[in-house]
Amino acid sequence: MKKASIKKHTISDIIEILGDSPQTDGLHVHLSKNKFEEIPLSYPFRADNYAFLLVVSGVLKIQLNLITYTIKSNEMISIKPQTVTHILEMSNDLEIIGVSFTVDFILKNSFKTIELNAFDFFTSNNIPKLKLLEEEMNTSVTLSKLLEKNNSFNDQKPFFKEEIINYTFGLLMYHYASIYKKTHPNLEADLSRQEELTLRFLKILNENLKKERTVQFYADVLCITSGHLSKVLKEVSGKTANQLIDDAVIMEAKILLGNPTLTIAEVTYELQFSDQSFFGKFFKKHTGYSPTEFRKIHRSTSL
Repeated sequence: MKKASIKKHTISDIIEILGDSPQTDGLHVHLSKNKFEEIPLSYPFRADNYAFLLVVSGVLKIQLNLITYTIKSNEMISIKPQTVTHILEMSNDLEIIGVSFTVDFILKNSFKTIELNAFDFFTSNNIPKLKLLEEEMNTSVTLSKLLEKNNSFNDQKPFFKEEIINYTFGLLMYHYASIYKKTHPNLEADLSRQEELTLRFLKILNENLKKERTVQFYADVLCITSGHLSKVLKEVSGKTANQLIDDAVIMEAKILLGNPTLTIAEVTYELQFSDQSFFGKFFKKHTGYSPTEFRKIHRSTSL
């Protein structure tokens, strides 16, 4: 049976696909203006990094975890690691700035200059795109281009290159964090221990949801009791560990079922259910539809 999982990309993979030159490990700034005649990544994928997508001109239509966003000139959206991303449409006049970075980059290079409260917008769910004022837009573009210039490999290595990269990146982070705070003043200022535990759980869940679906497995990895894990997750997200595990599996199932080249048997196999009947009952319990019914509805709404 053929492999059917959603593709996972590292920053290095995306750099190669976009045709960009390599930059500092764990950090990449992509600048494009009318660069692509067609969508470079036309399929759903997951990336292992955080990202800012800023549209300078034109229109970008993108789907993040099955939610569709239309991002226009002077608008920006942030993307968390393991988000299922699907680029749907790109206008011919699209000019975009993308800043991608990993957790390792933050911890190894910028932890002292960037406090966790600059990451609030990445820890909250359903944060909408931002509309930037002209002055905010100009600052974003200037900082991004400065970061790209110093982050690129070249023969002339400037003095204090690492410091310039870290402080420019930090300034860009705080710039966006300030805009988010102004637009969403009720965001938490710091990550609590509960929120940190939740983020760790979600990361482990994304990596293991196909083969491990018991709360006990995740509790053991996190070195806590299953009861404590569910209590913390309920406080932070409003859902128990079991509910979040089921949600993740259903999300994966919906995306796979949206691929018309896969049979339901192949989706069952990819998600590692014991048989197609068990998968069908699980899916209908959580969505109200059988896999076949969902596929028909998905196909009709996509026409």
